[in-house]
Amino acid sequence: MRAMQVTAYDTPMILTDIDVPVPGGGEVLVRIDTCGLNFGDTLMIKGSYQEKPPLPFTIGMELAGTVVGLGADVQGMTEGQRIAAYAGAGGLAEYAVLPAQVCVPIPNAMTSVDAAAFLVAYGTSHVALDYKARLQPGERLLVLGAAGGVGLTAVELGKLMGAEVIACARGSDKLEICRTAGAEHLIDSDTQDIREVVKALGGADVVYDPIGGDQFKAAFRACNPEGRLLPLGFASGDVPQIPANILLVKNISVMGFYLGGFAKLKPGILTDSFKTLVEWYVAAKIKPHVSTVMPLEQANEALDLLRSRKATGKVVVQVS
Repeated sequence: MRAMQVTAYDTPMILTDIDVPVPGGGEVLVRIDTCGLNFGDTLMIKGSYQEKPPLPFTIGMELAGTVVGLGADVQGMTEGQRIAAYAGAGGLAEYAVLPAQVCVPIPNAMTSVDAAAFLVAYGTSHVALDYKARLQPGERLLVLGAAGGVGLTAVELGKLMGAEVIACARGSDKLEICRTAGAEHLIDSDTQDIREVVKALGGADVVYDPIGGDQFKAAFRACNPEGRLLPLGFASGDVPQIPANILLVKNISVMGFYLGGFAKLKPGILTDSFKTLVEWYVAAKIKPHVSTVMPLEQANEALDLLRSRKATGKVVVQVS
């Protein structure tokens, strides 16, 4: 099968032929149709992600495809079934072997492109806002990096969950996309002071942050008493240090969130979340924003769109 492989850290992937894997007990073989790219994929190539597979390896955290083989002891799945999965890696190949428990059936109404753009972005935002932060109707939600793959879903889901959403992104074009997704207030991170604007609006009850750095520091200072901060990543490259004295005085909670941790320790939380999200998709309450679809051969160029922050919403690779 064809696969884009990382053969050395911090170098372009190479399209090569490797053997089709064989499913073991509790596993399924999936023919991959599409793979959604994420910022974490760019870190994995550099060798700086939380997980570091041995070389050579194939990136691609989320995928959509069709089950074409069943290992022993697999129940509740059939060959020919369309699924989406948070795989962690392996999505930029024509086939993958996955634990059956991480595969979630997708409805006929969902396209393969939407399915590949769905699980990580929406799953991250839904589990973070609902399970971790317990976002309540009427609360004020600040989303940093709001035009990105996960940020835009946080805007959309925050609005759906009844929050007053403040979207922070770079430039008028990206902010207009955030407005369309449901943001009531917009902050241009290139020209406006995040702390001042948020404080003027009444402060943030929940902060959703995939950026880190100075934006985290400004959002932290704009939190209301008993505010909840969700650090999801550090796209700025700067991991901020948190002054514990302010946590104490304002009773602020900082809640680290890593989707992959739930995939390993509590997969039921992810599959339950995904079922809810699929119901909202079928009911036309949510719709993935996919800015770019590129073929497998151009996966390196697709990743460059994430690195340069030129993409809005999701970038998807059409594998087959």
